[in-house]
Amino acid sequence: MTLFRDDGIVLRTQKLGEADRIITVLTRAHGRVRAVARGVRRTKSKFGARLEPFSHVDVQFFARGGELVGRGLPLCTQTETIAAYGRGIVGDYARYTAGTAMLETAERFTDHEGEPNVQQYLLLVGGLRTLAAGEHTPGLVLDAFLLRSLAMGGYAPSFEDCAKCGLPGPNRFFSVASGGVVCGDCRVPGSVVPSPEALQLLGALLTGDWETADAVEARHAREGTGLVSAYLHWHMERGLRSLRYVERSPGGPPAAGEGPRAQRAERS
Repeated sequence: MTLFRDDGIVLRTQKLGEADRIITVLTRAHGRVRAVARGVRRTKSKFGARLEPFSHVDVQFFARGGELVGRGLPLCTQTETIAAYGRGIVGDYARYTAGTAMLETAERFTDHEGEPNVQQYLLLVGGLRTLAAGEHTPGLVLDAFLLRSLAMGGYAPSFEDCAKCGLPGPNRFFSVASGGVVCGDCRVPGSVVPSPEALQLLGALLTGDWETADAVEARHAREGTGLVSAYLHWHMERGLRSLRYVERSPGGPPAAGEGPRAQRAERS
């Protein structure tokens, strides 16, 4: 029987029995962990409200077998709030849907429980902090998070030099199957020709150049989002369920079909 203490982000929760929950946490030192939090659904629970999605917490686990991953789920016995990012996220539809997609992405890029993924953890903490503060448009924050998650997973797209032969850019064609922009000689069927502004935006999001990203026009931001969605769908085994609900235009409805449409255009 062993106690483990770590800090992490609550990714999601599931009801268990009448008063318990199973919580999924992306931790700094132990990767993704699933644990049982007993009694947190009772109104008198001391730390139930701390174990909600988007919460950055200092959490203690109790593992009977001496390891967090093994037979049976560990117990979450204590938690302290580091940052309640949900307060700045859940009250705004655009931030909430973007944040939900970020949580799902982080879970998908940490496939194996108990394996540390510090880069993904730090990226998620920074992304949620930025999203909650409202420093940038939620859609841009999400696209930056998706691009950097893909890069850390080994799928870094190229937005300037040719992804196949390395010809210095700018190059005008874009192919998700080829890994980004390609030159005229490397162009494959189904390649699209995005605007230079959209490619410049994606390059800025990938490198953290927010001055350039914030100055982009809305139409180029929507175009860039379509490319990110197509690239994400291509390189992941299955799409993100939460992405269909993300609001992509100010005051507009969720852009439910942007990703699939871009993907079909690429494969046609």
